[in-house]
Amino acid sequence: MAIKKFSSKYEAAWSDANQQLLCLDTGTWRTKRPVVNVEKCTYCGLCAIYCPPQCMKIMPDHFEPDLNFCKGCGVCAKECLRGAITMMPEGDFDNEGKKG
Repeated sequence: MAIKKFSSKYEAAWSDANQQLLCLDTGTWRTKRPVVNVEKCTYCGLCAIYCPPQCMKIMPDHFEPDLNFCKGCGVCAKECLRGAITMMPEGDFDNEGKKG
């Protein structure tokens, strides 16, 4: 029985952390964006662990979403135990951080 091979070396349903997953620049169609309150962030990393597109960047004292890849799903805000991440309407930012 033949095993189907992926068409890209990064394409997979899961990652063993040896290679990057398929990254798509999809930040331009979200309606809400995560906003991090650095003072509330305890650097626990739950937002980064549960972020579906894995777009949370590691900063010196907090995690920050890469808005070019963030889809605005809100999982990071939901998983944040300290309430350091809130979802804000994209229109409040006048296209700041969006490509297009």
